[in-house]
Amino acid sequence: MDNELSTVASVLAIAIPAILAITLHEAAHGFAALAFGDPTAKESGRLSLNPFRHIDPFGTILLPAMLKLAGSPFVFGWAKPVPVDFGRLRNPRRDMVWVALAGPGMNIALAIISALLLHTLPLWPPETLPFVQEVLGNSLVINVLLAVFNMIPLPPLDGGRVAVGLLPLPLARGLARTEKYGILLVIAVLVALPWLGSKIGIDLDIFAWTILPLTGHLIDLIAGLAGINLG
Repeated sequence: MDNELSTVASVLAIAIPAILAITLHEAAHGFAALAFGDPTAKESGRLSLNPFRHIDPFGTILLPAMLKLAGSPFVFGWAKPVPVDFGRLRNPRRDMVWVALAGPGMNIALAIISALLLHTLPLWPPETLPFVQEVLGNSLVINVLLAVFNMIPLPPLDGGRVAVGLLPLPLARGLARTEKYGILLVIAVLVALPWLGSKIGIDLDIFAWTILPLTGHLIDLIAGLAGINLG
């Protein structure tokens, strides 16, 4: 029974911050779009900070839980995308950048809040302390990882939309055309290349070379600014 409870607590400690990180990321896109003139999310009933409005049962709950239980070092997922009509923005190319940045910006804000809340650990009852500490630690890591991952400059990830908004028009159009198969490229880089590398004896884990170190440095920076020691 103790092992079962430990497993349930472990899943909850990853599921709670993952659901908040993924769903509030999407909500931020909708609020930013409205601020720049696009009410599509509001008209669709998706302009809400209520996570239940944005949950995708598989991408938000089951997939992160399965990855956690499988011991994967990379826990990720997705929510139902908040609808944004870039054509309704007041200045589509410029405003698209801010709408895209709102999602990772929300994740960085949640990471900072989680780091600051670690200062409250002495106030929690001893029996709840390990769980709360794990939730807040997971929240810090998940939100930073989600922010860094989403800034990969490839549509439809947020970094790709930022790049499309900032690049000269000919380059932006070329990059925008990759959106229909952008996710497939990301999956190929994150999954297929490492698998191929393991077969031929070459380290092709680009994720481990780039995303993980950047995530680690940003976590250390936030922890330092919050005055906490993660060691």
